[in-house]
Amino acid sequence: MEKVLLVYSLLFAFAVITCSATTYTVGDSSGWDISTNLDTWVADKKFKVGDALLFLYSSANGLDEVTREDFNTCNTTNPLTNYVNGNTTVPLTKAGDRYFVCGNKLYCLGGMKLHVHVEDDKSLSPTLAPASAAGPNQRTTTLAQSPSSKKNTHVSKGVVNCARDALQLVYIVLMVTVYGMLQN
Repeated sequence: MEKVLLVYSLLFAFAVITCSATTYTVGDSSGWDISTNLDTWVADKKFKVGDALLFLYSSANGLDEVTREDFNTCNTTNPLTNYVNGNTTVPLTKAGDRYFVCGNKLYCLGGMKLHVHVEDDKSLSPTLAPASAAGPNQRTTTLAQSPSSKKNTHVSKGVVNCARDALQLVYIVLMVTVYGMLQN
């Protein structure tokens, strides 16, 4: 009986553990473009630490991450980060608000800007999001992703980062089971 209880406890422990990160293609099939209604696009999404934003755009448009004040005024003269490669993945590594604008101020004034609120998710590690790397033509470039991936796709199931949590849960279940067996 104890063995059956242990097996069921372990199966339950593994079923409870779920970790994943999502890469959102900004604007879906329209991409990062002046014709995309970014307010509508962002409205039904919940971003969490570990997720990533994939911006697909022509290099003529550009992408700047800016402060809230610069976002409100479309000031692109002092961006926090400037991206120019047309295929940019931005990892969401911490909770809080992030602000993105088109490097072309007129496009920004026309609505080509995005505010996302990132929620903390204790079950995810910030390392789940795709990493970015420095490049010679911009402050930050990102690892290439296929422009054909227009849908929101799962990047990682978080197996490596969830393994520690899974082992802790299995250990607790095992200790409770052993304790229960010793009480009989």
